[in-house]
Amino acid sequence: MVAVTTPNIKHFSLPRFFYQQLTYKPFAAKDVDLSGQTAIVTGANTGVGLEISRQLLDLGISRLILAVRDQAKGQAAATKLAPTDPSRIEVWHLDLRDYDSVMAFADRAKSSLTRLDIAVLNAGICPAKRIFNAKTGHDEIIQVNYLSTALLAMLLLPVAKACRANQPAPTRITFTSSEFAALAKFKFDLGNEQPILAALDKREDRVDTVDRMFVSKLLGHFFLRELARRVPARVAVINAASPGAIHDSEFNRDLNGTVSGAVIGAGLRWVGNSSAVGARMVTDAAVNHGEETHGLFWSFQKPAA
Repeated sequence: MVAVTTPNIKHFSLPRFFYQQLTYKPFAAKDVDLSGQTAIVTGANTGVGLEISRQLLDLGISRLILAVRDQAKGQAAATKLAPTDPSRIEVWHLDLRDYDSVMAFADRAKSSLTRLDIAVLNAGICPAKRIFNAKTGHDEIIQVNYLSTALLAMLLLPVAKACRANQPAPTRITFTSSEFAALAKFKFDLGNEQPILAALDKREDRVDTVDRMFVSKLLGHFFLRELARRVPARVAVINAASPGAIHDSEFNRDLNGTVSGAVIGAGLRWVGNSSAVGARMVTDAAVNHGEETHGLFWSFQKPAA
């Protein structure tokens, strides 16, 4: 059996997390002018993604692309964000369950963007029951939260490189992640050299979908570190940030009515921030600081030890 932890979050502990969650007050990004800039936010029609989008608009972003699976919900989000002046907002289709959709989104970005200053890869799922992707056969949590998100990040790198001459600073690519990656039960029997994805996709296994979500975030930490090692910060500054515990997000909506959902919901109501407050920490990682953030995971607005 093999157990793996990521060095970014090796000092994580539940008491420490809950202490920070209860005592730390996330600050909003200020003294930042995003006028003239272009940003993409995935999973932007609700929760943390919606609030990140709102904060980017408040900072003056000139072109905001809401990347959403449901076009109607995306349009509703755009109206909510800018009821009187929607001219700065575009709604683009992106279905992270489908590689073709991810590639089509990246192709559209390549053909239509002259700038890509910020990309916040925020979309994610945590269904109550295990689902296998109809096209790839992968566990859908791993498909959406890790594989397709990683693919999108890689496909946006050529866009970032092509746009670099048109903007004063490299593209910022920020992943929405979680400290709870450190709690993932990442143990697989690899004695027969079975690939990790094959182990994750074993249909006969009984899987706690909340833990599988933690696993997807852990894989995302590994990917972040390796991608940042291979991609120079002069091309793209790549980091990740956690919004912490959120009590009003729809991220766990599929767990409503389940035992896990009841437990998680009670805990979040006690310690959680609103999506608007939690989103400040992701927005901060995306718009503040500099190349020193490259490859780092930000927890409560500080690089995790």
